[in-house]
Parts: sequence; C-alpha cells; structure tokens
Amino acid sequence: MPSVRRAVPSDIVATDDYAERLRLPWWLWLCGLAVALLLAFELWMGAPGVRAWLPFVVLVPLALFGLWRAGRILVAVRGGELVVDDAHIPLTFVTDAVPLDAAGKRELLGVGSHELAFVVQRPWVSGAVQVIIDDPADPTPYWLVSSRDPVKLAAAIDKARVSAPLPR
Repeated sequence: MPSVRRAVPSDIVATDDYAERLRLPWWLWLCGLAVALLLAFELWMGAPGVRAWLPFVVLVPLALFGLWRAGRILVAVRGGELVVDDAHIPLTFVTDAVPLDAAGKRELLGVGSHELAFVVQRPWVSGAVQVIIDDPADPTPYWLVSSRDPVKLAAAIDKARVSAPLPR
C-alpha cells in the first residue's frame, strides 16, 4: 500500500517543535457574516439601481477578509526561535515559559499587566503562555501569547530552549 503524504502549509514547516494557528471558531464566522449582511440590508432598504447590490458586493467580502485576518496568527517554536505572527525572539533570551488558564490570562491582561509587555491575545482562545524574557537590550519583560494548548507550547519552548545554543 502506498504511503499517504499530507500537504503541509508553506508557513508551517514540518521541522517545527510546535505550531498552531489561532483561527476563529465557526460561530464567529457566522456572526461576522450575519452582521455584514444585516448592515448591507440596512443600506439597501429597497433602493433601486446601484444601491441595491453595492452594499452586498462591498461589505460581505470586506467582512470575510477581516475575519480571515483576525484568525491568521501563527504561533510556532522552530529553529531556536519563538515565532508569533511576524514577531520572533531567539529562545536564548527566554528564561521561562508559564502556561496560563483563563483566570491567569485575565490577571496578566488586567491588574497584573506590565506596560512594556508584548501581548498577542485572542479573546476566543482561553489559554495563554507567559514567556519571561531576559534580554539586556530589550525592555520587554515578557510575552503573553494566546494558545489553545498552553501546556504543550510551554513544554515545546522549554525543550527547544534547553537545546538552543548560548548567545555570543
């Protein structure tokens, strides 16, 4: 029997220690599309001509594009770095990775927050990881990153951090 090889998206390399996308849940897609259609119907209001179809042609694709953009965040540990969307940090500057539940995430986003922290937070993802940074050239004390499985992400960061080369 021939082996089946699954396609891997170009931005998620098979050598990743950990990778996840913070996609929107299906119900949020439905809500966003419903709001766009409701607004398009409000603008249409039975008008003839261009006002009849223009709100639908503009608002629905715009809403779909916005929903896609909101759910495209990649969180990965690869090549000795933590990658969160377009930001990345070498794991040699990471001192600890703490998995957080919803209450811990809420605490770090609220009264326990730091004004220089790097935060990538998605409200539809309950868990998060606090990544403690020790870089003399960077005043950022920690990264707070949403994750569907914070324990696995923290373990992948710790595992890759141990095997990362020391800074020169």
